[in-house]
Amino acid sequence: MELKLRALQESDWETLQSWWKAWGWPEMSKDLMPLDGLGGLIIEKGDKPIASGFLYLTNAKVAWTEWIISDPEYREADRVDALKMVVQGLEDVALSTGYKIILSVGRNKGLLNIHKELGYTVDEKPSYEISKKIA
Repeated sequence: MELKLRALQESDWETLQSWWKAWGWPEMSKDLMPLDGLGGLIIEKGDKPIASGFLYLTNAKVAWTEWIISDPEYREADRVDALKMVVQGLEDVALSTGYKIILSVGRNKGLLNIHKELGYTVDEKPSYEISKKIA
């Protein structure tokens, strides 16, 4: 069966929440996500969701990919291909809408390697995510 890429739909939200919980990530609310939880892509094999990610579009020509995740129980050989398809798909959306740079933050070695394979620069010096909940 072939992997297919599509835009996120409202019906995907529960799946994403379950993946985030299973991976130990914080529960996210839709208002923190681009387009109220619909600003991203999902990869499916048949009717089974495998991987997903979000694309934040700024008022500059810089886009931001975030919350790239996969089904923690999916262990098929094409799992890495699904994650690559998410990253490439988000890049394609950004490029088609006029963006010139994509930024992301990551620590997962598998995702870092996927980004390297797709031509991204991965800074080898450690950096830190800095955030503050203000409301």
